[in-house]
Parts: sequence; structure tokens; C-alpha cells
Amino acid sequence: MGEDVANEKDALEGQASLFGDIDEKGASAAPARPATSPRARAAELNRLLNVYAYRYYALDDPAVTDAEFDRLLRELQAIEAVHPELVTPDSYTQRVGGYVSEQFEPVRHAQRMYSIDDAMNLAELDEWLARTDEALGSTPDHPVAYTCELKIDGLGVALTYRDAQFVRAATRGDGTTGENVTANVLTIKDVPHALTADGLARVTDGGLGQSIEVRGEVYMPKHSFVRLNEDADAAGREPFANPRNAAAGSLRQKDPKITAHRDLETFIYAVADEAPLAVSTQWQFLEWLRSCGFNVNPNARRCTSAHEVHDFCAEALAHRDELDYDIDGVVVKVDSFAGQEALGFTARAPRWAIAFKFPPEEKRTVLREIRIQVGRTGVLTPVAEFDPVVVAGSTIARATLHNLDEIRRKNVRVGDTIVVHKAGDVIPEVVGPVLELRPADATEFHMPTHCPSCGSPVVREEGEVAFRCVSIDCPAQAHERLAHWVSRKAMDIDGLGDELIGKLVAAGLVSDVADFYDNLTESALAACPTGRVSVSGDDILVGKVIAAKVMDQIAESRERGLARVLFGLGIRHVGEQVARSLAGEFGSLVELMAVDEERIAAVEGVGPKIAHGVREFFSVEENLAVVERLREAGVVLEEEHGEQAPQTLAGLTFVLTGTLERHKRDDAKAALQAFGAKVSGSVSKKTSYVIAGAAAGSKLTKAQQLGVPVLDEDALEQILATGAVPAAGESEGANE
Repeated sequence: MGEDVANEKDALEGQASLFGDIDEKGASAAPARPATSPRARAAELNRLLNVYAYRYYALDDPAVTDAEFDRLLRELQAIEAVHPELVTPDSYTQRVGGYVSEQFEPVRHAQRMYSIDDAMNLAELDEWLARTDEALGSTPDHPVAYTCELKIDGLGVALTYRDAQFVRAATRGDGTTGENVTANVLTIKDVPHALTADGLARVTDGGLGQSIEVRGEVYMPKHSFVRLNEDADAAGREPFANPRNAAAGSLRQKDPKITAHRDLETFIYAVADEAPLAVSTQWQFLEWLRSCGFNVNPNARRCTSAHEVHDFCAEALAHRDELDYDIDGVVVKVDSFAGQEALGFTARAPRWAIAFKFPPEEKRTVLREIRIQVGRTGVLTPVAEFDPVVVAGSTIARATLHNLDEIRRKNVRVGDTIVVHKAGDVIPEVVGPVLELRPADATEFHMPTHCPSCGSPVVREEGEVAFRCVSIDCPAQAHERLAHWVSRKAMDIDGLGDELIGKLVAAGLVSDVADFYDNLTESALAACPTGRVSVSGDDILVGKVIAAKVMDQIAESRERGLARVLFGLGIRHVGEQVARSLAGEFGSLVELMAVDEERIAAVEGVGPKIAHGVREFFSVEENLAVVERLREAGVVLEEEHGEQAPQTLAGLTFVLTGTLERHKRDDAKAALQAFGAKVSGSVSKKTSYVIAGAAAGSKLTKAQQLGVPVLDEDALEQILATGAVPAAGESEGANE
């Protein structure tokens, strides 16, 4: 990147001022919210942030843009600043973003991997620089130095070396515990398997006899991302949304051979503990990493003034599209390790670093139409279709408008000249209309009264923003409903994955769950393509052997019982536990369908909202037809009432965390529930016991903070054998 950045800096100043401001015509204003107490709003923000973080980190499937997530987090931080009594150990402001998947072995980091706080505009960046300068005693003769580095949009990773040899790689996870992805990282060509002699020469003990953990980012180059999606398109697979999602999905493959073909690369930029190194600054550390053979981003600069930091940010913004990898900002760090140690950390981020986030690029275009897209769960989503325009390096022509309330809030009409950008430089978004250019014939949008996919009536429940088609026979919902029906916690039909279900739907072999039993044949399944191709380019078919096994699984699923059927039908608000409660209370689907809403609501753990969803589901003629076909196909619609275990654990709430060596977590959960216990996914003051396996993470920490009793797997075995919690001292607990 060159040094002449005057024009780029002007552009940066102009764009950065957009952050946090409301457009003078109201296009960027936040949606109006009903008045609520700070405590209630903080609780709602925590709920949303946890849901969105899980989608982003655990599923690699973001539900909102980075900008929206940051806005919610900053709102929560503002509330807690005014009401410090609302700051609890489980507040999102006190945790590092990320999750640990149970798919991989958990790994405890040498030191916590923190998040980095954001500066959304230059004013916030300058405030942080001034505050840091003051804290470290900066003077004109001895200014505080900063290292500026590009903020790589990838997946955080920690690499451990022992005796100079690579031994382990882990994702960031929840900051304390990550996922062991060593086998996959070994396929990344730029990760050194051993530190070089030049690097070892700058280690204080001369040989690095102890472990050292370096950290950085795994990313997918843009050219590799394009090729990956071209291959996916040719094979009929769903393309990845962006390079970050592609990198995360590739690194988490169970088969390292798949990772090896994804062309991942790394940039390393941090260390868990710099004590073994003969370096004292971040700038020197980057040089040490290079000497060891690590891939270090060349676009970094040591700065000694706010003006120099601004220049680097402006230059990075101006040249970002020229890079073969995605960046979404600049990370500014105090260069001196001594200065970093003096400033320390908050609960979730270092005080000595900040990430300046780039503003999104905006363009004007004309909105031609608003089409309705029916989601796989029946939600009707309006989608804006506009004249194609190039934004952030790619052409976009459509963007979701989310719901009718959002259209009304943004005051968007068909025919408007609109402002569009890519939120987070990834997701196309309509910012709002240019009102002075609105034509006289611009038309207001209205939601349809019937589903455009199947013609069934559309409903909007009180208090909800979404319009929804409730027909189980709706073609647009078929794939998701079918995938849910065969899932492990529903009918548990092994061998029917997402891709194969998509092929079955496309071939017209299945369109609703009853088709698995009365329409799908073994010969038709055997002849169905799997979505993969052979070396010669021919479709790979399911084949007779696999088809026979799948059909056996389908036949066995007829006997799963009413609770799994109710859960598998995908009735709104009916989860696994509610399905069991309803099956246990009514015993048969005939009985459940015969009672009124009030009677259903009276079942413990159900209530009016769920009861309304159940009655609404069984009031749709198409749903009743599918249920009747299931009955005719021999699917059991009753619940067997064998000898019930004594409800000795009724009233107790358990949380399972960590890796259990002798029990599958679902089996342990079911066994506890058989004794009447409730099994929750989160720890609170209402939790009775936490059962912690190996490498238990944040849930164990929270239990210890709240004083919740913690038991080990030996205690779990005693509980499952006796139906009673062992008295203190009978089993060595995980907290002793």
C-alpha cells in the first residue's frame, strides 16, 4: 500500500461519519421499541446476542449483520454503564464471543483468547487513542507507539508448539476452551510443522523447551472462494455465503481430506505468553513470527500519532478490494508489551487494543419489485428486487426486507430510488429511499392474504412481526420439514441427509413426511443421485445397498411413538420436551386432536401460546390429510405407557456440560428426565446440579460462581442407578 493517502483519508472521514448517526430523512433510524424497564431490555438484549452469536460462531450461519450485532451489544453496554447492578457473570458483555462444538475434542487454551472492542467511527477511535495515551503517560518527546494491522475476516485459531514442533491446533471457541482441529490444520500449507533455527535463536531459553501458543486467523482467499462456489454450483450444492463462512465450515470438517482441498491460509499475529521470547513489542513479535516461518500479513505499520493511525486506516480502506482476502477493519494495538500489561483487560477484551470497523460502501439504484419468498418454516419474507449495482466488489440485484414492519419503518415503495449497501461487506441490505427522488407513481407494498406457494391462508399471530403459512403441505416448506422429521431427536432415520432430501424433493419422490412411508420405494431411492459426481463426471447414485438400509430405517421409524411424531411434525412452539408432555398427558393423537385449546394449555409446561399453535396446526385441512396418511401407513400415533420410573428427581434441574466418557449426553438427559428431572441447557440460580465431564468450560465456571453443586460422571452413574442424588462425600465431585 502506498503512502499518499490524502484522498483516501477524506473518503474515510466522510464514510465513517455514517456510523451511529440517523439519516436526516430517517432512513437509518432504529425501529421504534415499546417502552420497557432497563432490566427487561437488558435481558432481551442478552437473549438476542446469545442466539445471534450461536448462529454466527457455532453454525457459521449468521442471522444478522455484524453492524446490527454490534449495535445490540453497544446498547447493552450503555444500559449496564448506567445500571451496574444489571451486570451479571452471564451477561454477554462479560464473555468472549464464540462456542465450542461437541463435534471435536475440547482444548483448554494456555491463556484466554479475548474479543476486541470496536470503534465504529474515527471519533470513537480518537477517544480510545487519547484515553490510552493519557493512561500510558504519552508526551511529545516520548509518544506511545501503536502497531496497526489489517483485521482479517476469518476464523480465530491457536497453534501450540512444544520443543519447537507443532503439536496441536484449536479454534477460539468460547475464549477459554476451543475445538481440536489439529488434523485439519495440518493440511494448511503455510502452517510450519517446526519452528526455524532463526526463530529459535530469539527464544530466551535457547531451545523453547516449554510449550508456546501462537494465535491468528484461518481464512479462505477470494480466488479459492470463487472456485469453491463454482464447484458447488456445478454439483447442485448450496453455495457458501462468504469466505469467512467457507473458512469456518472447511476448518470444521470431520474429514481432513475435504479441508485439504479448500485452499485455506493463515495469518499469525499474537501469542498467549510472550515471556519465553526475546522481544518486547508487537512490532518485534511480528518479525519473530516471520523468522519462525509463520505467514504474517505484510500490511502492518508502527505508528506514533493519531494522524499516522488515521492514514493507515484510510489507506487500508482504499485498497481493500485489491487484496485476495477479506478484511473488515484495522486492529490498533499498543506496541509495547509492558504497556499492554499495564492496561490489562476487561471481562471480554484487552484495554490495549481496538478494532476500527470499516463503514459499508453505499450505492443508489431503483427498486423495481418486492417479491414474496416463502421460507422453509412458512415465514413470508418480502425481498427487494432492484436494478443491478456493483457494491463491495460484486454485483447485487436483490436484498431481503425482512418483514412488513421493516418496510413501513424504512418507508420503502416500489419505484423508489433506494440506497443499498452490503452490511458487514457481505449481506446486501436496503438502507432506505431517497425521498426527494420518489416518483409520483411509487406504490406502497401490502402482504398477501394467501401463501404464493400453496394458496393456503396466511396468518399473523398477535405480537409477532412475521406472516406465516401454516400448511404442512406447502412446497416451499417441504425440505426443512422433511429434514426435521428424519432428524435424530424426531424419527431418527439415518442416511437421509440434507442433500439427498433435496434430490428426493426435486425428483418429486417426496413432498411431505407421509411420502416417506406411502410413496418412496427402494428402487426409486436407489436410482436417486446423491449430489456428488464421479471422477468421470457422472452422478453418483444412492445405490441398492444404501437404499435398502435407509428403507429399513424408515420402516423402524414407524414404531418411534407419539412424542417423536409430535416433535417431528414441526408444530410451532412444540419442542422435544413439550412433545413428551403432550404424549404423556393424552396418550394418542386422536385424543389430543379431540380436546380444546384450554385443555391443552392446562398441561404442565405448555400454556396458552403453545396450545394455540397445536390447535392451529390441526385446524389446517392439509395437515390433517398428512396425519391420516401416516396412520394408514402404519406409523404409531400412540404413546406406550410402560412401567414409569419413580419420579424421585421431580423438581430438580440438571445441566450437563463437558465430555462424558461413559454416557452419550442425549441418553443421560433422557434417563434423568425419566426420573422426573428437568434438564436445561444453561446454568442459572434455579439450577439444582451441574454434571461436569472432561474439559467442562463456561457452564462449570458459572456454576462455581453461583454456588451451584457440581457432580462428576461417577455421581451421574449413581443417580441413574438409584434415582437419587448421592449425599455429599459419597462421590468425588468435579468441584472438589
